[in-house]
Amino acid sequence: MSTVVDNTESRIKQAEKIASHPEQYKVCEGCGSIVVMRAVTCPSCHAYRFDTTALRVVAQAKDLAMRAANSVLATDLS
Repeated sequence: MSTVVDNTESRIKQAEKIASHPEQYKVCEGCGSIVVMRAVTCPSCHAYRFDTTALRVVAQAKDLAMRAANSVLATDLS
């Protein structure tokens, strides 16, 4: 049970970090992952379209922090 709490706390801390410097991140339009600005493609789904607006980055960080982690699988992309 503590692993779930630790994971949630970790996700919240990461979201706070992202929200405090949204100009350093962008949101993948393919899967919704947040990646660093220097990324050319998304490491999760290999998409190359991103939303770089600070409002979107902060909103996505808050959304991801409040829900359970999930991954994009290869079967999801085919």
